Amino acid sequence: MDRKTEELRDIFMDVAEGETVTESQEESRGSLADRGDVGQRLSDVITGMRERYAFRADFDDEALCALVRGFYDGETDAELARTLDVSRHTVFRARMDLHLLRESDLDAPFDLDVLRERLADEDPLTEVADDLGVSASTVRRYRDALAARNESRGANDRYRAEFDSILADSDLTGGLTDDVKNDGLDEATEDAEVDVSF
Repeated sequence: MDRKTEELRDIFMDVAEGETVTESQEESRGSLADRGDVGQRLSDVITGMRERYAFRADFDDEALCALVRGFYDGETDAELARTLDVSRHTVFRARMDLHLLRESDLDAPFDLDVLRERLADEDPLTEVADDLGVSASTVRRYRDALAARNESRGANDRYRAEFDSILADSDLTGGLTDDVKNDGLDEATEDAEVDVSF
């Protein structure tokens, strides 16, 4: 030890209560893997939505969680219907309950503003459908999509954002924790010459 180091050590010994500089480590702040079960978190969001809105689709939470995951995996309504063993119409209704809209849900073959006006006037759907030159079921579909979008906007797209966050965390967690032991340093140090002497 050089003279300066000895002086610093002596000063430390004078002011410190002990001879070591070991601090107790702080409690861990957790990790992505500690964010809870994805299924449970999705179910919690769905429960919150059930409390706020009247769901029209007769699905239990497990089926709705499967629908959310499938939707985020890019499955079509037909694929989701096969998976859940229900009709595409039922899947669509459940998606609207959950505010899970696709761009195509509002891509109508007629002017949606006209539909909005007619719905606000409470015109009969069959009459609106005749005037727009489409079937009543088509009008109902776009009416439901507009209602879901309005509900979602009324909640500041909160539930959709929560689904996004949960499933994004899930993707990150899978990517980060599945390969936690594979840190990529093996390749970086493969040809390194390490000569450490103490």
